[in-house]
Amino acid sequence: MDAVTTPIRKSSLPAYDPALREDLASIYARMRHVMPELEWAVHAPYVAAINALKRERNAVILAHNYQTPEIYYGIADYTGDSLGLAQHAAATEAEVIVQCGVHFMAETSKILSPGKTVLIPDAEAGCSLADSITPADIELLRRRYPGVPVVTYVNTSAAVKAASDICCTSANAREVVESLGTDRVIFLPDQYLGRWVASQTDVQIILWQGACEVHERFTGAQLRDYRRLHPGIHIIAHPECPPDVLEEADYVGSTTGMVRHIEESGAARVVMVTECSMSDNVAVQFPKVDFIRPCNLCPHMKRITLPKVLAALQTLSPAVEVDPTIAARARLAVERMLAVGRGAEQAPMPLPRQAAAG
Repeated sequence: MDAVTTPIRKSSLPAYDPALREDLASIYARMRHVMPELEWAVHAPYVAAINALKRERNAVILAHNYQTPEIYYGIADYTGDSLGLAQHAAATEAEVIVQCGVHFMAETSKILSPGKTVLIPDAEAGCSLADSITPADIELLRRRYPGVPVVTYVNTSAAVKAASDICCTSANAREVVESLGTDRVIFLPDQYLGRWVASQTDVQIILWQGACEVHERFTGAQLRDYRRLHPGIHIIAHPECPPDVLEEADYVGSTTGMVRHIEESGAARVVMVTECSMSDNVAVQFPKVDFIRPCNLCPHMKRITLPKVLAALQTLSPAVEVDPTIAARARLAVERMLAVGRGAEQAPMPLPRQAAAG
């Protein structure tokens, strides 16, 4: 049985008694204003069991910004956007990596740490954006645009990364595009992020028609309604949103950029136009900011729960594996991205061999 179907051993869960309440008081104190104690009482035994077991397993837990607060603040060792989690996966000395995110993130962790056990608590935690592009699609694009390098968003499968020249995240997409030193690139698969990058650079962007099912649901009209109902609000949006949404926003940036902008702007009332749970997590960091929460949930991210994390650590499954040949090619694309993300490339990067070959 995998971690999705294996029953939790209830005997392994401590009771939520005064001793446990006191032991976890510092964790709960951080999220008290976004989670009632009645709810925390359900989560706390799992938090205690997971934190004890991960030490036994020499495991590290990576949690994306879209995870719920009990995961994000209760059990995660590292939190952040796709770029940040990829960097932690590459650097960790832990023997086991538990990816609290979606499947392509776990694949990226395995690509960067092939000798480690990489677990995803629910193997069905997929991504609509990742599903929108295949290696066969990239092959057709290369034939249509010979010699043009392929920049692929990390929200893709390992096989798609392997067919690409370099990866990017929303945080470093423009820098990656410009790092190649070419006058045009193929940008996959998010059409809205690609359009946003195109507005920020002179490089010609050849787009694919993929989209995130969460961000695509937002509309410019919805944001105008928020301004009418909540005068003085500050709207910050993720670049995976449609153009009419980005035009209405006061700031556009990656999830990490959003957090930094809230701190730097000093805004008192904020609307975060992205996945719903991120507002809860950021509200913990900025308790004096009033967050107006449009609640578009990612059904895939929400497949990750504390019981499934505990089961994954108990059974060391589901474990993510990537074909070694695919992993080796994908690693080149991801490592190129990480080099740009760290600011290591000062001059245009040489054209990858794949692109040069057309």
